[in-house]
Amino acid sequence: MAFPLRFCLALLHIFFFFYVKGQPKIHAHNDYEKSRPLYTALENRASYIEADVFLADGQLVVAHSREGINAGKTLWDLYLQPIIDLFNKNNRKISADVSYRLALVIDIKENSKEVLDQLIKTIKKHRAYFDRRLNGNAVELIISGERGNMLKWKNYPSYIFFDGRPYELYDGSTLKRVAMISDNYLKYLPANKDSGKLKEIIEQVHLLHKPVRFWASPDNEKTWKILKELGVDIINTDKVEACRKFLSRQ
Repeated sequence: MAFPLRFCLALLHIFFFFYVKGQPKIHAHNDYEKSRPLYTALENRASYIEADVFLADGQLVVAHSREGINAGKTLWDLYLQPIIDLFNKNNRKISADVSYRLALVIDIKENSKEVLDQLIKTIKKHRAYFDRRLNGNAVELIISGERGNMLKWKNYPSYIFFDGRPYELYDGSTLKRVAMISDNYLKYLPANKDSGKLKEIIEQVHLLHKPVRFWASPDNEKTWKILKELGVDIINTDKVEACRKFLSRQ
């Protein structure tokens, strides 16, 4: 059955309105620095959990800097193995909440190709937990930080996605590998506090049908409120519990 163009455009307008105005999701920034990595973020329904990653002695280790590397804090031990255990416990889901899905954001600090090669090697035997083509509830893997040559993103396995930037130009196949688009908050909100540039970049990202996130934003309720009102899809925060309480009150 065919529908009039005006009707279709009206539906598209409604969809776009709710896409922009929906409740923001939480990005647990530097989650690995918390006393309970992964679990506090899960309990507060963070949709994105971020871990900074280096390759050291053939292992993917989680640390903010190379000087801070602790060989005992591997990506496998802190995140990948616990995620697999939770899926096995919850009938192929990250939690008993069937509506909750998660993305693990791997912020590569250096040597992106080597880190990605090791990540793919590590995931190979466990794809059902990290590939939504095999399991619709799988944890999505998003590469941020040093992301390598974006022209080569499409050559990686289909379950590897990337954190885009608003100033990058993508062809169609590369855009499909972009899971979200992020940038520095301070670039768009100068000293005069005019939010016009923020609003403009949010609208540009939404035209690509991608969620938008800003890092380095003040981590408080006043800023979360501004971001929510402007239509930001993902709030970047170190204060996951406080941010969840704030969003729950909205």
